[in-house]
Amino acid sequence: MTHPTTTPAVLLVLTTTDAADKADTLARGAVEARLAACAQISGPVTSVYRWEGAVETAAEWQVFLKTTDERYEALESWLREAHDYDTPEIIATPVTRGSAAYLAWVATETTA
Repeated sequence: MTHPTTTPAVLLVLTTTDAADKADTLARGAVEARLAACAQISGPVTSVYRWEGAVETAAEWQVFLKTTDERYEALESWLREAHDYDTPEIIATPVTRGSAAYLAWVATETTA
């Protein structure tokens, strides 16, 4: 009988920025620091938001980072330091299901 191994909880973390090169810098930096196992960049997307009392529209690039719950605080701290927005979007969504091999890979690649 085999016993299931416990894999740390995995999160999908989203941030946005206003230029493709900035998105690449955030993605690459997080992966190089082992704060994320993988990052994907999507964009440009159109963002519509309220900022300082006005409705704004801007082109942004989304960066999706895969990390573990254990590494989230370090990733969030790093993003706040590396990001040039006053209030960067940093949203974490738990991964409720996924390939066991992939989730284990995320855990391995984010081990400090």
